[in-house]
Amino acid sequence: MRPSLEIVVPVHDEQLVLQQSIRRLHGYARAALPHLDVRITIADNASSDLTGALAMQLGDQLPGVRLRQLAEKGRGRALRSVWKASDADIVAYMDVDLSTDLFALAPLLRPLLCGEADIAIGSRLLPGSEVTRCLRRELISRAYNRLLQRSLHVRFRDAQCGFKAARRSAILPLLDRIESQTWFFDTELLYLAEQAGLTIVELPVHWEEDRDSSVRILATVLDNLRHIRRLRNARRGERRPAPLPPGRVLTQPSEPARLPRSR
Repeated sequence: MRPSLEIVVPVHDEQLVLQQSIRRLHGYARAALPHLDVRITIADNASSDLTGALAMQLGDQLPGVRLRQLAEKGRGRALRSVWKASDADIVAYMDVDLSTDLFALAPLLRPLLCGEADIAIGSRLLPGSEVTRCLRRELISRAYNRLLQRSLHVRFRDAQCGFKAARRSAILPLLDRIESQTWFFDTELLYLAEQAGLTIVELPVHWEEDRDSSVRILATVLDNLRHIRRLRNARRGERRPAPLPPGRVLTQPSEPARLPRSR
């Protein structure tokens, strides 16, 4: 039997880009990943526009595409809900704008399929990555990840890139321990994975900023800072008789950066 992969695309009021992005992702996955049983789940978290209806149409028209509707907002809530219910060998997610070029998808999955890693993440801050975004977002991203390394002593370089995959069996015990229901979900998952001794692989990517993104940067930054303080306080208060060995963070060569963009 072919290994199974479930790709989650969390969405909230994304009627303008949903159909084009899902059709492109579906076509690319079928062409580039014939050795995998691929399912694409559109996780609609409390959209108020036509996102849900369009997602239902896509599910009717494209084999392997389905809709999961949630009554409350939150990217973390959507990912936890779908990943916990999944029976796939590998679970993944990506942003609906497909800012990360899809040529990185096969390299992202390779170390998981080969048993070399538990989690694989795209990193915009590795040598070999090609990133197009405004200076303000670039500075915020670098400052945020530097803060994580200093305050929580993590070793991964880019916590928030919306392009991640994992062996479901490896992360399942961690999902209920994650308190964040929003954008900090990624960071908390990686932090807990390192603490649990899991192996994380980072890969360079092509990444292009979505200038129409609806993410509220200031509110997201403040929420992230609150969660960082929570984890740091919890870490200080922990009393473990025998701490677990820290996880490994590995870096893959810059294969995606040598490829032409898939768009």
